[in-house]
Amino acid sequence: MKSAVETLNPTRVRLTVEVPFEELKESLDAAYKKINQQVTVKGFRKGKIPARVIDQRFGRGAVLEEAVNDALPKFYTEAVNEAELNVLGQPEVDITELKDNETLNFTAEVDIRPAIEIPDYSGIEVEVDAVEVSDEDVEKAVEELRERFASTSPVERAAEDGDVVTLDLEAKVEGEVLEDGVASGVSYTIGSGELLEGIDEAVKGLEAGGEATFTSELKGGSAAGKESEVTVKVTQVAARELPELDDDFAQLASEFDTLDEVKADSRKRLENMKQYDQATQAQERVLEKLLELVEVPVPEKLLADEIETRKHNLVNHQLGQMGLDLAKYLEIQGKTEEEFDAETKEQAEKGIKTQFVLDELVNKEKLNVNQEELTEHLMRRAQSSGMSPDQFAQAVVEGGQVPMLVGEVARGKALAVVVEAATVKDTNGEVVDLDDDEEEAAAEGEQASETSDSAEEKTEA
Repeated sequence: MKSAVETLNPTRVRLTVEVPFEELKESLDAAYKKINQQVTVKGFRKGKIPARVIDQRFGRGAVLEEAVNDALPKFYTEAVNEAELNVLGQPEVDITELKDNETLNFTAEVDIRPAIEIPDYSGIEVEVDAVEVSDEDVEKAVEELRERFASTSPVERAAEDGDVVTLDLEAKVEGEVLEDGVASGVSYTIGSGELLEGIDEAVKGLEAGGEATFTSELKGGSAAGKESEVTVKVTQVAARELPELDDDFAQLASEFDTLDEVKADSRKRLENMKQYDQATQAQERVLEKLLELVEVPVPEKLLADEIETRKHNLVNHQLGQMGLDLAKYLEIQGKTEEEFDAETKEQAEKGIKTQFVLDELVNKEKLNVNQEELTEHLMRRAQSSGMSPDQFAQAVVEGGQVPMLVGEVARGKALAVVVEAATVKDTNGEVVDLDDDEEEAAAEGEQASETSDSAEEKTEA
């Protein structure tokens, strides 16, 4: 077999392959064997029909077609390996010449990973938010803890803001009560905004036994997005009572003995959260700067696949679970379909570029992934998927997705290398040392590397 490569553009090549006919012998034999098992000829046992009889009865062309279909993937793979191409997706194959007992010639056009030159990234500088926790932040955190330990007691008065009311609800659309539009014994805190728009105004001022009707757009269920006439009946009004902020509360709500210790712990927790956010912000901004430095051509088909995958996941999974369609979603977001398409394309393109650049960095820096790192990443992915680690690991292995997870971890490590080399300052002008937070934020780096796996996984299959 002989092959040659023609570069059509930075992300696409054409392979020209010439195969001597003798190299088709194995596939021809397999074709005769397969046809032998599928057909019946009087006078011959099944599977024992001579090749000349098959040629006479069914035509040599049928045998050649079967043999070529069997042989093409093998010769294509050999040509790809010989040229050391990093291909993406399935090729477009065209048989240019097929002469019986002489030759098989074909061409194959296929997308490839572009060659990327990683420039010196040590000069990258970014600014991130300073880690500052105010007294007001601490007071708010303590107040939220206090809210969690509130008690309620029934009262015989009209409902007010902050009260917990027990409700019976009935929703009608166009005068008809919805099958899934009736609920009783619903507990609701007035002012929380957790139910329907307009319900606060409807129930405030009602005592137990009081009833009101209002119009609201349903958020979920069979009539999600439709205007509904909702009848609400208050069966109980309960006042929320907050515990006193003192040492007794500290002992009730925490492992600490004093309120001052609770406040000090809240401050420390807020500082840790802000440090984590700062590390994540640094990774995102360093990645943005890195992508600005690198010229990355994107294969058109890979981009189209990634856009389609993102749309499919949004419409069929995320919006589907909320009972929304794309039109309603765009209305809520205040976007036109053209704006949505442009944003989706921009995000998809960034995702593909991110993966290409980080993969190139993995090779350049010779980064490896050990078993401990892979296990930690698997645990994080299992947690986010809602599966147990064992279930997730089994699904990954059965789906042949282990190399994909390894790639995600490696890209996270590659991004960490760039962040470490960059200069990161906060809004106060202070240089930020991210060493203590990099390990926690590594998950974010791995997330950045996952943005285009769906499309490439599909095209590389």
